[in-house]
Amino acid sequence: MKYVANILKSKADPGVYAIAPTASMFDALQLMAEKNIGSLIVKDGEAIVGIVTERDYARKIVLLGRTSPQTRVREVMSSSVMFVSPHHTTEQCMALMTENRLRHLPVMEDGKLLGIVSIGDLVKDIISEQQFIIEQLEHYITGERP
Repeated sequence: MKYVANILKSKADPGVYAIAPTASMFDALQLMAEKNIGSLIVKDGEAIVGIVTERDYARKIVLLGRTSPQTRVREVMSSSVMFVSPHHTTEQCMALMTENRLRHLPVMEDGKLLGIVSIGDLVKDIISEQQFIIEQLEHYITGERP
């Protein structure tokens, strides 16, 4: 069983990227594309006021015939943000994501934003762990030492 803290340590880019609620969705999309990420924390000063994702863009702008340069982040962001701590397990995160249909979970500890874990981060970790178990079982069955 792995913890969120381990996932954050293993990320290639541990940065947390944020945008202001007054920014345009075009600016948000540019930043997401530049950083190759699927979500941004929305901050008003130092306060976290929401999260905006590629899914928000697809469903709340494109499908509604709006344009990203004229639409502000605050108009499409989710203001109800679910957080986890570094002490949550990958299984707990997967359950939260599945139950709440989320793809990104910000990680907070003592009021400080430490990072974000995505469904991709969790799947990658779970596959890696299962591959390790399979290799260990194969070595056990064949009598070979790793």
